[in-house]
Amino acid sequence: MTRKSQSGLSLIGVLFVGCVIAAVVLLGLKLIPVVSEYFGIKRALSSVVGSANAQTATVSELRNAFTKRALVDDISSVTASDLDITKENGRIVMSVTYSRKVPLVSNVSLLVDFSASSTDGH
Repeated sequence: MTRKSQSGLSLIGVLFVGCVIAAVVLLGLKLIPVVSEYFGIKRALSSVVGSANAQTATVSELRNAFTKRALVDDISSVTASDLDITKENGRIVMSVTYSRKVPLVSNVSLLVDFSASSTDGH
């Protein structure tokens, strides 16, 4: 009888690959809500600027409009007072920079920095 050479993963290899996949899935599940909120903030900024009249809109009106939009979109990381509102070339520009701390396991956390603007994607 001849011996066939075996191929494939050993038990240790399977456990290692399983742990790596589990860690990636855990990281993804923790980051999905954070990234989703970031895109919601970008949409809210663009929507508020898009519906505002650049000539007559005041800063307080823009902040109030963002607050209303944030309530609807369930945005909790950014408040209206965090917004930087400027005019550039006759257009309103709203932007915000913020950080989110995402707890992973025990005392290990991930800090994610975001910067969103109403001009992103234009």
